[in-house]
Amino acid sequence: KTGCCRGQGGSMHMFSSEHNFLGGYAFIGEGIPVGLGAAFQSKYQVDVLHKEGDYDVTASFFGDGTCNVGQFYECLNMASLYKLPHIFVVENNKWAIGMNHPRATATTEGDDEPFIYKKGPAFGMPGVLVDGMDVIKVREVAEEAIARARRGEGPTLIEAETYRFRGHSLADPDELRSKEEKDHYNARDPIPAFKKFMLESGLANEADIKAIHDKVTEVVDDCVQFADESPRPEKGQLLENVFPDPRGFGIAPDGRYRFEMEGFTSGTAAVS
Repeated sequence: KTGCCRGQGGSMHMFSSEHNFLGGYAFIGEGIPVGLGAAFQSKYQVDVLHKEGDYDVTASFFGDGTCNVGQFYECLNMASLYKLPHIFVVENNKWAIGMNHPRATATTEGDDEPFIYKKGPAFGMPGVLVDGMDVIKVREVAEEAIARARRGEGPTLIEAETYRFRGHSLADPDELRSKEEKDHYNARDPIPAFKKFMLESGLANEADIKAIHDKVTEVVDDCVQFADESPRPEKGQLLENVFPDPRGFGIAPDGRYRFEMEGFTSGTAAVS
């Protein structure tokens, strides 16, 4: 009953207007049009309403499994057509939910495997392939894409090659991927790799790293405790944030939905 979505988002579908986070979605690809709508709003405010300042840049994050659904291609087209300040970020972990990428996606012409970033130029935007396990490289690519969008040059498609170290969910036994493949990508884990970079570059020492680790652990533990101790959502919340009036019978003067008033189901409640 607490938290940013009052317990209505499940385990992963969160939303926060305060942090400009437009939500997670149960069905793949649904978040891309939402992000694109925000990008359209940004461009409209500057170009039509003459809002001062640069374009606000939006980014949609999704996986390789999403790149075969219609919304993806429709949004690539619209973003390029209107030069919207939007970044399409494909987190290609090679397996979607449980389907190996080459088995689900046609190979790009002249290649031995399907490359998603090559779909960008077909829609008039740059397509960039980056090692998604390298924090610095991802930052460099992101900074260029953001700068390009702010200059009014339109969207960018980024394919970040990455990997997940566990199954898609707690219900996934993770039996499809070979041990050799998982070991190969485990050795490229970006967290220890970036730790090594920070130490070798003099950006931090072991004590600094430990302090960061302890702080993150403390924050996560506090969040888990807060969630465990919070009351569960009530049944009445099922009707919230779905429709302004769930059944179309109106809202009574006291603020209740009319269909909730005593006698409504027997046809005796007053309806104006």
